[in-house]
Amino acid sequence: MKTAALAPKLEQNEFKVLLHGAILELLYGCSLRVSEVCSIKTLDIDFNGSSIRVTGKGSKTRLVPVGRVSLQVLKDYKELKEKCFVNPRFLVNHLGKEVNVKYIYRIVNEYLSNITDIDKKSPHVLRHSSATHMLDNGADLLAIKEILGHENLSTTQIYTHVSIERLRSIYKKAHPKS
Repeated sequence: MKTAALAPKLEQNEFKVLLHGAILELLYGCSLRVSEVCSIKTLDIDFNGSSIRVTGKGSKTRLVPVGRVSLQVLKDYKELKEKCFVNPRFLVNHLGKEVNVKYIYRIVNEYLSNITDIDKKSPHVLRHSSATHMLDNGADLLAIKEILGHENLSTTQIYTHVSIERLRSIYKKAHPKS
């Protein structure tokens, strides 16, 4: 396994940008848990079939679809990673070491701090936002349940409350008879 740092500084910066983009796409674009993101192996990603085999809670495996934009970000990262490092784990840092939960929390907190003033800036916020946005855009609750890897539909139904609250707020602001 290649473990030396990338030689040129520019390449290190490019690597970090691509790595961080891949992390954010896996958390938000694919609605994954932080632990699931850390455990993905390169072979788990089917770039032709646009899906990722994910091992979730209780060691249960599921296939998660990957959108076109997310897939491109993951491909770009993979290409540079494979030029520099040999590691079965998909996500490695600029030194070739596997990315861990703590690292992802730090990156997500940093990125969210630049765009929002919400108090909680964790990877789960991205997963929660992803599920809420899918529901807001007409996704079926059962499909969201499968994507998220929830055991029970009641766990997924939490997102309907968030969407109803959002609709209520929009109604109150926009409807003349509210």
